[in-house]
Amino acid sequence: MSGRPPTPILPDNLPIPIDDGACAHLTGTTLPSIAIPSTASSGPIDLSVLKGLVIIFCFPRTGAQDEVVPREWDLIPGARGCTPHACSFGETSTELHRLGVQHIFGYSTQEMYFQKELKEMRGLPYELLSDEGLDWVMALGLPTLEWQGRKLVKRLALAVRDGKVVKTWYPIFPPNKNAQEVIAWLKDEGSEE
Repeated sequence: MSGRPPTPILPDNLPIPIDDGACAHLTGTTLPSIAIPSTASSGPIDLSVLKGLVIIFCFPRTGAQDEVVPREWDLIPGARGCTPHACSFGETSTELHRLGVQHIFGYSTQEMYFQKELKEMRGLPYELLSDEGLDWVMALGLPTLEWQGRKLVKRLALAVRDGKVVKTWYPIFPPNKNAQEVIAWLKDEGSEE
């Protein structure tokens, strides 16, 4: 882990997102067959064809390496914390795999440049997906937010077994605790589904 910057600490008093029901329709949904560009050297990934248990966590955007996070971003409930969210899945990936997860993916509608930068800078042991065309967002009806004229996916996570959504986490707060929530679910009931 030496050479990697420390995981950012979330500011206090961030607004807490509320459950607006925007993901209620997802459990039981079969994933659409869409090849999403990824950081994998093999190219785009079609999540619908992957066998076994897959965890996909979605996040709005990460900042550029030296970007100062604007105060306006902090005021959007649930927006802040993409890097801590991603790092938490990196830190727990061994346990997630031990508990039966075959694949972990981070997903965003942000450009591939940012996904590659995040993966490299943080040494993430899983692939990141870049759906800047919003194909997967529209096909699944994922919740979004507007930021500087762009539509971004809201923070959520999905457990998918053999191409079908079996569990949804939404809203997620704080984001750096989401991986632990997934682990708790796996220990309690996820391995039985």
